Amino acid sequence: MDYTYQTIASKSNGEYKEKGSKFIAYAFPVLSEKDVKEKLNQIKEEHPSSRHVCYGYRLGVNTNERYRVNDDGEPSGSAGQPIYGQILSYELTNVLVAVVRYFGGTKLGVGGLIKAYKEAAKLAIDSNKIVQKELTKIVSVNFPYEATTALNILFNKYNLGKSNETFEQSCSCDIEIPLSVVDEVINQLENHPLIEIINQ
Repeated sequence: MDYTYQTIASKSNGEYKEKGSKFIAYAFPVLSEKDVKEKLNQIKEEHPSSRHVCYGYRLGVNTNERYRVNDDGEPSGSAGQPIYGQILSYELTNVLVAVVRYFGGTKLGVGGLIKAYKEAAKLAIDSNKIVQKELTKIVSVNFPYEATTALNILFNKYNLGKSNETFEQSCSCDIEIPLSVVDEVINQLENHPLIEIINQ
């Protein structure tokens, strides 16, 4: 079974200008809808005076695939879909591409908008690096501080990713497990007396 997919290596951006309007595109690797929301909020904070922040994203593969497009007030189908089309044409997943538009005073029409959003998205992806990654599953765990060493051994042994860490009286984190070893890792987590899986 193939456990790999194509995505982008890091954040990148591109800029396209048409008749005074400026289209600033951002491409991000993402793992969840929560990631998508955080990135979109960052962009809106960076561009408080922009007219539109349109986007497309794709998460997962095969039966687990999810995607969304948003025109953010532009004519229907003129922004989110062309952006998403670029994600598909590069065969990427776990990717968000968002395009900020500053209006230049001249209307572009639906055809002009489709071209501009498509080109901006393409520029952001082209300035990135496309990488092969292994499919993963996110598992959330609670654990006391004294289980940290046991968890770190697992992280190193199976090359696991980790995010949303909290270290308080009770610690927690999200663990990103490659699908090729998911059963093995979950079995070890379940059999550890101090580690509690809260969702998987």
